[in-house]
Amino acid sequence: MSPSPAEQGSRSSSLGENRDRIRIVIADDHDLYRRGMQAVIGLEQDLEIVAEAASGIEAVEKCFEYDPDVVLLDVRMPGNSGIEACTAIKEKAPRTKILILTASDDEADLFAAIKAGASGYLLKDLPTEQIAQSVRMAHAGQSMIPPHMASQLIAEFSRLSNEPPKDATPGPRLTDRELEVLGLVARGKANKEIASQLFISENTVKNHVRNILEKLQLHSRVEAALYAMRRNLIEPDA
Repeated sequence: MSPSPAEQGSRSSSLGENRDRIRIVIADDHDLYRRGMQAVIGLEQDLEIVAEAASGIEAVEKCFEYDPDVVLLDVRMPGNSGIEACTAIKEKAPRTKILILTASDDEADLFAAIKAGASGYLLKDLPTEQIAQSVRMAHAGQSMIPPHMASQLIAEFSRLSNEPPKDATPGPRLTDRELEVLGLVARGKANKEIASQLFISENTVKNHVRNILEKLQLHSRVEAALYAMRRNLIEPDA
């Protein structure tokens, strides 16, 4: 695929200009949909699409070339799927946030996306202003899941929490504070809420979350919540 107008105008920004904007790569095999997203994101002063991709393989290449903050990935594309691309991107750039943007509300796709390290799962019929806000939330370290699919994820949480671990190998040791933060993350708390509850700054919360993910070798807050419930690292709410 030849460079899009966004790519032609963004190579200099990748070297330092406009880093105050949230830089986005969008990957979808439908050209019309990518054009529509360009029009929508173009209205947002704090967001910028720096590159486009029409396949999973191209998405990975564009991410390594443009170093985006957030990636919007369709689930089903030629070459590597969005899930495979998500896994590859998170392995090389673990701090890049990935949102799966798709027409599929298949719970298997949802679970696969979370396992691959996605920060959220958005349906394409979502109002455009909500897609823009979801990008901002992902960049801030929050996770997004459609409300009607949240119950499916909760059911999976419950199933995993009732299963014995597959091995008895102890996990990496977390500090008491990291365990507190992990427990609040597992309950769906945003960084601002965690900071308020623990009387610490949001930056401190972000550092704790990053350390937790690195120690546990996980890619997202949702994965961390699943891990916590799987190993009974958090107590149920009173």
